[in-house]
Amino acid sequence: MYGLIRNLLFRLPAERAHHVALSGLDKAHNLGVLKAFTKEITPLPVTVMGLEFPNPVGLAAGLDKNAEHVDALGALGFGFIEVGTVTPLSQPGNPQPRMFRLPEHGAIINRMGFNNEGLDYLLNNLARQRYRGILGINVGKNKDTPADQAEADYRKGIAAVYSRADYIAVNVSSPNTPGLRDLQFGDSFRQLLAAIKEEQRVQAEAQGKYVPVAVKIAPDMDDAEIRFVAQSLRDAEIDGVIATNTTVSRDAVAGHRFATEAGGLSGEPVRLPSVRVIQALYAELGDSLPIIGVGGIHDGDSAAEKIRAGARLVQVYTGFIYRGPALIDEAVAAIRRLGEKA
Repeated sequence: MYGLIRNLLFRLPAERAHHVALSGLDKAHNLGVLKAFTKEITPLPVTVMGLEFPNPVGLAAGLDKNAEHVDALGALGFGFIEVGTVTPLSQPGNPQPRMFRLPEHGAIINRMGFNNEGLDYLLNNLARQRYRGILGINVGKNKDTPADQAEADYRKGIAAVYSRADYIAVNVSSPNTPGLRDLQFGDSFRQLLAAIKEEQRVQAEAQGKYVPVAVKIAPDMDDAEIRFVAQSLRDAEIDGVIATNTTVSRDAVAGHRFATEAGGLSGEPVRLPSVRVIQALYAELGDSLPIIGVGGIHDGDSAAEKIRAGARLVQVYTGFIYRGPALIDEAVAAIRRLGEKA
């Protein structure tokens, strides 16, 4: 059934299809017919960052930037949902077209540019949602905020979503906001982590609860950069790391008609770069800091591959676009088998 729906949606421009699909998902959920098209996921609970996840397969940020579809997405069986990236103020993102499908490669290129309606809009949407599963909220900085003032945007985001999030993801790795990835390196990274941790402490004291914070990093790092990031995260006592965001490399899709389009490449071409980063992180961190693996998960084997590399949880996005809800069950089942063999 999903294959037929996907074929129809793929006749539309990618961004238009995205909105049509989510609108249709909401309608199916509201009519109570969504369960007829999805399989109930057998629980596979795992505790990470002090939170108990019903299963280790989540939805990555970017699909529901404004938290407008959480109830419907939550009904599909995900172990957790991550919404955003949300910035303090609304912003339109980059000019369209800004999303391109590469079905021959199971991939997508996007240069959305943190298009979203801002913190207040996202929180108002969440106030109307009934979803009670694990919710992550991904925060970023506004495009017009200078890099040397980025800390303020991240602190605003953390403060605003703290009471509503089960965990907070900090996005410093999107390639579509100029200068953002530079925040992953050197003194600027350590200073940003210190500011994030300080804001977490302020909110924990004020609100009487501890909400873990994970940092999302890029796949386009060499071994020395990965070691630096790992050490910095551990020194700052960050609660988790999400590896990885999209890649700016085009090696895997060279020659494709969209290969020269600017933006981040996601899907199957980022699978191995993501695994490489996870393995390198785990070699440095061991079990001291949990890794959430994301990038190129398109079947059960590629989900289990992330766990073998050192991840405790995984997230899907592009594979979910191509495969639909069946990917969730397939990924959970593969991770379950992996655990049974251990």
